[in-house]
Amino acid sequence: MLLTAFPAGPLQANCYFVASGPGQPCAIVDPGQQSAEGVRAVVAEHDLRPAAVLVTHGHFDHMWDAKQVADEFGCPLWIHPADRHLLADPMAAISNESAAMLREQIGDIDPSQFGEPADVRDAVDGATIEVGDLTITVDHCPGHTPGTVAYRLDYTGPEPVSQIMFSGDFLFFGSIGRTDLVGGDHAEMLRSLQSKILTLPDDVVVLPGHGQQSSIGREKQTNPFLLELMA
Repeated sequence: MLLTAFPAGPLQANCYFVASGPGQPCAIVDPGQQSAEGVRAVVAEHDLRPAAVLVTHGHFDHMWDAKQVADEFGCPLWIHPADRHLLADPMAAISNESAAMLREQIGDIDPSQFGEPADVRDAVDGATIEVGDLTITVDHCPGHTPGTVAYRLDYTGPEPVSQIMFSGDFLFFGSIGRTDLVGGDHAEMLRSLQSKILTLPDDVVVLPGHGQQSSIGREKQTNPFLLELMA
């Protein structure tokens, strides 16, 4: 299995690539702000054939270049229907207060540069996405946004790991995603954690939208939000 990533843009959102090996079809997860050039470099370095763009949720730092990447490589973009409108209108998920703070970090956001790629598909709960020899399962995990999803697949490398999960801003190393943004819902976040995280084996590796990787076992042992749910 080939698995690689790089952090993109001022908010350092992780853009991931997964394939069964070099020269094979790959999925690109969360090509966010300023990621397009890095995507091209990784694809060329490993001779990959992009077969799917997977968006974990509609916040701009995770999907800024998603349309460009999907159309450039002629592959479908997967996003949950509840967040699909954000592809064309990312500011709909940002409050006026948050927008003012963001402008200080990244400058103005021009809505005209956003839109849907030619092929958009629904990443609904339980859907499976075939990427070469890989089968990727969608877990709908609302709370951070109404359409937040995680993507899981079986791990076929040398490490003692059963699956990997691209968790976006749902679950982080030692924390969870914010629920105080537009569309956030803390009670729904807790329900998602209960049903989609606590039910997974401890050896599942968590690859979050920001920061370092973790595992389900580590988060069950140390993450204060999960510890509260298990109390």
